[in-house]
Amino acid sequence: MKPLALTGEDLTLPAYYEVVLGRRPVRLSPLATRRMTASYDVIRRAAAGNEPVYGVTTGFGKLVDQRISPSDIRQLQLNLIRSHAAGVGEPLTREETRGVLLLRANVLARGHSGVRPLIADYLLSLLNRDVLPVIPSRGSVGASGDLAPLAHVALILIGEGEAFVGPRRVSGRAALARVGLKPLHLEAKEGLSLVNGTQAMLSLGLLALRRCRLLVDAADVAGALSLEALKGTPVAFDPRIHRLRPYLGQVAVAANLRALLAGSQIRVSHLTCPRVQDAYSLRCMPQVHGAVRDAIEYVRNTLSIEMNSVTDNPLVFPDQEEVLSGGNFHGQPLGLVLDHLAIAMTELASISERRIERLTNPEYGDLPPFLSPHPGLNSGFMLAQVTAAALASENKVFSHPASVDSIPTSGNREDHVSMGMGSALKLKQILSNAEHILAIELLCAAQGVDFHRPLRAGVGSRRALRLIRREIPRLDQDRVLAPDIERVRALLASGALTDVLSTSRHVQRSSS
Repeated sequence: MKPLALTGEDLTLPAYYEVVLGRRPVRLSPLATRRMTASYDVIRRAAAGNEPVYGVTTGFGKLVDQRISPSDIRQLQLNLIRSHAAGVGEPLTREETRGVLLLRANVLARGHSGVRPLIADYLLSLLNRDVLPVIPSRGSVGASGDLAPLAHVALILIGEGEAFVGPRRVSGRAALARVGLKPLHLEAKEGLSLVNGTQAMLSLGLLALRRCRLLVDAADVAGALSLEALKGTPVAFDPRIHRLRPYLGQVAVAANLRALLAGSQIRVSHLTCPRVQDAYSLRCMPQVHGAVRDAIEYVRNTLSIEMNSVTDNPLVFPDQEEVLSGGNFHGQPLGLVLDHLAIAMTELASISERRIERLTNPEYGDLPPFLSPHPGLNSGFMLAQVTAAALASENKVFSHPASVDSIPTSGNREDHVSMGMGSALKLKQILSNAEHILAIELLCAAQGVDFHRPLRAGVGSRRALRLIRREIPRLDQDRVLAPDIERVRALLASGALTDVLSTSRHVQRSSS
């Protein structure tokens, strides 16, 4: 695979996923090398001068008024890395860590951080060889960026800390040796430039965004199957309705549902039934799923901007020979959108749980109690619905926005913080819960559609049903459902249901 050349200003989402998930190699572009060298020269001259420059000739945070002599500049950067590596908790995942390395190198490549190209080269060497720093997940308040997580990355560059080499944890020095490097001696500002930024929360956010896209596609597929199983009507998805309220997501979901349900014999079988309108969890799928899609798009735009933004401090402007202090490290833009995404995905899972309840509750429709062919002796999907309810309620707790919280740090110098990393971490749990809830709905809906045989579901629904039945047989007698739920969750996470949806849309377009 052709290496990705980092410039710091044109990293795309597809390229990010190719590197983080597909191990595409990465290198610095010649443009980035020139910019970084020019920026470093400005800092080198500032370090030798008499003017106070934050983090170069001064201390950090509350200690900004402390002047640092030229002879102590290297020690200042070393002390910064060691003192800030105070993270706790389980480490970030392999993919999250790869994302941090890529994103941090991309920021430095922009040439406003005042560090040598060698610093970015070290990060990319670790990334390309899949030698990954152990980054504790807790400890960031998202103020001067993700200080603690990024400090644990920087430790490896100076031969300290720990790294994963495959499943093994090795010392930082051993990790560097693995990629043929020696510990760095950090120059002026290089330690500060390694820890200032939003790259930990951003990495988690970008990976969450990908999961959200798969989830919202799976929700459309699951909703279509549930509508078939419950003998609902697709009238609510008529394009004339949605042209009168033309949110992009709403219009797209209505079109998806029409494509999935096209040619349904189950629908034809109950055209004359007296029911005029379905419950909201069926009728309002375009409005609810669509709003989630619009939220995802809004978040995608914000994260795409952040990927190529300089979130360091102070910032170096080589053309003007200036070093300016600012606040680009503040994680508020990310904290807000990740909380928004958490709320949106909680709603997606919540409406799914309501469809599960309708599928399993014998009070609705003509499906047997809890979808068991032999209810009473068998409990069927009774407890699967309970699990979905438990997860849906847990998501509501996690949906409380972290970004509205703030706690002063660093002697009240950092008196307003974003809690963006907290937003990213709880979003992960919400997504895990949502994946399992939708997996349960897919299992229940498939079981419900099977009860309508020999009538066939819509063309797209049948594709989804075949996919599920290749993995999971119909439930005739009670069995342990936990492995079934996990297998369907893995199917969802693989993108297979997105492929079903894409194929259904393509077929409908071709036939219209």
